[in-house]
Amino acid sequence: MGLQAAGLDDSQTAATRRTSRRAPIDHRANLALLGLVATAVLVQLFAWPFLLRQWGALALWVALPLVVLAPTHWGLVHESIHGQLLPQRWLNEWLGRALAIAFALPFDAVRFGHLMHHRFTREPYDRPDVHDGVTHHLLARIRYYAHLLGGLYLAELAMPLLTFLPVTWVCRLVAHKLRSEEPIDRDVQRLFVGFAKNRERRIRMRRDWILSVLLHGCAFYIYGAWWPVLAVKMFLRGLWLSLADNLPHYDVTLDEQGRARNFRVPAFWRPVLMNHHLHRLHHQHPTLPWTALPALARADAAASATYADGDYFRAAFRQFRGFGKVR
Repeated sequence: MGLQAAGLDDSQTAATRRTSRRAPIDHRANLALLGLVATAVLVQLFAWPFLLRQWGALALWVALPLVVLAPTHWGLVHESIHGQLLPQRWLNEWLGRALAIAFALPFDAVRFGHLMHHRFTREPYDRPDVHDGVTHHLLARIRYYAHLLGGLYLAELAMPLLTFLPVTWVCRLVAHKLRSEEPIDRDVQRLFVGFAKNRERRIRMRRDWILSVLLHGCAFYIYGAWWPVLAVKMFLRGLWLSLADNLPHYDVTLDEQGRARNFRVPAFWRPVLMNHHLHRLHHQHPTLPWTALPALARADAAASATYADGDYFRAAFRQFRGFGKVR
């Protein structure tokens, strides 16, 4: 499941699978995290407003575990995208879609974009940290920092609105945004236009967006006068997602392995991040479940002392230095 969703043909899919090792899905770990995240979603959307009315500002401390679990929530969606959440294909996709709705993300668009990211890592459309040489430098810097500070999440929130526009308009917009005469760029443009034309995906994205709006609209109503608390929590979730999106690829050269980097994190954060800090290994073995990556990291550590490129959280803040380079 998944690689075909980005337009990969059978031969390319087979080649990708041959280069990856195999490991079983850790059902217990995934179900435990699913239970934890589901509880967090229910608390955030429905239980927290009652606690706020009962305890007042003291209940604001509930925000801490909810914010900490944001990367776990996304990590479960990510495993679903790669077909590694549960072995049953229909259940894997159903849970991924439900988790995405609770995260206010368009599952079909995120899945397509993520698999395209794997296929065309650090190609021109996939490097927000690199100045395109055309946009005015000041405007480009504003756009870059807006992207880091929640802009990516806001764009993903608004993306389903495009499905309510005529298909021809959306295809023209995509073609204009990705215009280029380079062979790879033209291939990227073709795949994105094909995605925009797909009627079934457009219908699913509309449906999921409506469900997400209804879900969060009900939550804001339940919060009443405390609605800014939910808004801030959603902003912090979007801030984390925007900061983490390009973190393993920031300032990565085109000749680096996997065009991504591994990082170190304290042991507590590894299940929270679902080993997202081992991103180079994930790009090299995209069909492996998240629980299999530490064993590969240990093998790398035995072979080389430079298997990790510094601390994950320091790398997140390093992005604020500004544009990276492609060498």
